Amino acid sequence: MVFLYPHTIKDMLAQFVKFCVVGASGTVIDFGLTYLFKEKVHLNKYISNSIGFLSAATSNYILNRIWSFENHNPAIGEQYMLFMSISLLGLLINNGVIYLLTKKLHMNFYVAKVIATGVVTLWNFVMNYLFTFR
Repeated sequence: MVFLYPHTIKDMLAQFVKFCVVGASGTVIDFGLTYLFKEKVHLNKYISNSIGFLSAATSNYILNRIWSFENHNPAIGEQYMLFMSISLLGLLINNGVIYLLTKKLHMNFYVAKVIATGVVTLWNFVMNYLFTFR
């Protein structure tokens, strides 16, 4: 498989597990800050959600760069923008999957969200593996 070069499957699986741990920490940051700004500071829910999302994505970038992929690319600004672009596309995919599953298949929102999160986790990992942290 060409896209696995120069890593072995074992290396890639280890990176994926680390990527998921980082993603879990990002989820805590996202939901925590969204709750804080929406419920305690009383900001608009979309502004609060954006603060949570952007903070989590930034944290995820830093942790994935340092820990998951052990990347030392000096072009941090460009790499960060690529990571954020992939994350934003992932957010669109997430919302699209949720929409399709809830509106077209009448699935429970939270079940759809779990499925969408799985799809986007794979999307984000593969895209960042191939492009951001290669």
